[in-house]
Amino acid sequence: MKRIKALFILFSFTVVSVFAQNEKPMIREGNKDYNKGDFGKAEDKYRQSIQKNSQTDAGKFNLGDALYKQKKYDEAAATFQNLSNEKISDEMRSKSFYNQGNAYLKADKYQESADAYKQSLRLNPKDEDARYNYAYALAKLRQQQQQKQNKDDKNKQNKDKDKKDQQKQQQQKNEDKQQNKDQQQQQKQEAQQPKISKEDAERMLQALKNDEKDLQKRLAKKEGARVKIEKQW
Repeated sequence: MKRIKALFILFSFTVVSVFAQNEKPMIREGNKDYNKGDFGKAEDKYRQSIQKNSQTDAGKFNLGDALYKQKKYDEAAATFQNLSNEKISDEMRSKSFYNQGNAYLKADKYQESADAYKQSLRLNPKDEDARYNYAYALAKLRQQQQQKQNKDDKNKQNKDKDKKDQQKQQQQKNEDKQQNKDQQQQQKQEAQQPKISKEDAERMLQALKNDEKDLQKRLAKKEGARVKIEKQW
């Protein structure tokens, strides 16, 4: 991708002036460790240089770089933020904001990253790397916000579905409860009805059969009857 390397730019130590001689050896040793890729040792040397001279801009700036290289992005961003608040040149302040934006970008803190790049551009409007990274951070921020919105919408849908499922389950429980109640009531009514013996039941059945036979005989007689029609002439 064009100029994507700008996301990982760390400024050369040669652009950072060293104002006091007593911390210079520690910064020099830190630079050697940094160039060897031993960023932990470089961090220690830069911290020692700051202890010797709390006003060393070079030591603080390079410390931020060493922290960044160790993926200590929040610490690096805080280091560059503190440096940008001190009495330093606009050039160094612009670079501090730029590196702060890089650190926030790697930490997926896109709003903070965009804000830092914006501050860098105010101090140096011609910095095309800062302009590119600023646009990139804004694009990532919009993407992050959209993902969050989609997640919130999905969570809301899941909550609504869970609520409907709970209502359905409660309705089913109520129906089952009512059905059990009806069954119990029916069983109670059946228990209260008088019981008849097997012999009584057979006699009642036989009586019904006899009544049925008598009824059929009566119907047969009635069907066989004819009404005489008298002549009218």
